[in-house]
Amino acid sequence: MIHHTQTPHRFCIAPMMDWTDSHCRFFHRLLSQHTGLYTEMVTTGALIHGDAARFLAFNPSEHYVALQLGGSVPSELALCARMAEEFGYDEVNLNVGCPSDRVQNGSFGACLMATPELVADCIAAMKCATSLPVTIKCRIGIDDQDSYEELAHFIATVKAAGCQTFIIHARKAILSGLSPKQNREIPPLRYDVVYQIKRDFPELTIILNGGVTTLAQTEILLTQVDGVMVGREAYHNPYLLAGVDQRFFADNKPIKSRQQVVEELIPYIQEQLAKGVRLHSITRHLLGLFHGQIGARAWRRHLSDYANKPGADESVVLRALTFTIPDVYCPTTVTF
Repeated sequence: MIHHTQTPHRFCIAPMMDWTDSHCRFFHRLLSQHTGLYTEMVTTGALIHGDAARFLAFNPSEHYVALQLGGSVPSELALCARMAEEFGYDEVNLNVGCPSDRVQNGSFGACLMATPELVADCIAAMKCATSLPVTIKCRIGIDDQDSYEELAHFIATVKAAGCQTFIIHARKAILSGLSPKQNREIPPLRYDVVYQIKRDFPELTIILNGGVTTLAQTEILLTQVDGVMVGREAYHNPYLLAGVDQRFFADNKPIKSRQQVVEELIPYIQEQLAKGVRLHSITRHLLGLFHGQIGARAWRRHLSDYANKPGADESVVLRALTFTIPDVYCPTTVTF
């Protein structure tokens, strides 16, 4: 049995490109006060040579929030880790799991699993540059480098550089022939491999990622590992997060209804519109809020049809809300 401390890693949401932007994270924080949040992956080049403030800005309510970096040059990662601390992030995470061609062409992401010594150098440089926790998100292997011994060597090598927290996607990545989407579905899930890593490295914090869709499943996984990271299910069915604080963080505050969450989001929408943000940039993250509920289709359709129109404001969201049936969270009838 794993004995947990109350850290955000106990339940967290995966960094997802084009999805987990600051608007999404603000919305998720309204649903759960304790879930750990991660940014989309940001490359070192974008921060060093681009508009760093645009990439790094976030709302203070998002804490606990971690910055995920993509890169493979230790000095550049060190500089960006320092930026993360200056901007107030709670953690900096190195992407060693993304299998996309673009990422591979930049010599980072999952392909770095083939060079554990380089990853260790990256981690050491980042730890020297910041007092923030430096963590890694990786796979259980890549291509034909998928033996348990190779994974254990990778973990041991990076651990020696000072990394104490590993978020492990329980699938290997196939770097040639599969798209990123296929790499999330075709290689089989191997939870047993992640469990074994936790048994062999009990001093490390091991977070399991991949294929998690319910809180009941999460509860089972937490008997074997220190934390669970949920990906697309948290995006497509965000109300999943409403039960997290009570179930995993011993927070007995009343669970908000979906309608309450929308009402609490309205001032944020008004504030963002005043800054020139388009309504659709926010409402695209809300489409799944009423997943499985009466009125869900009308909710999605109204937001999709009207949030993109010129001058669209919070009234679009409030109108969409009228198509839904007021809900009250009831643990005896709602299963997560």
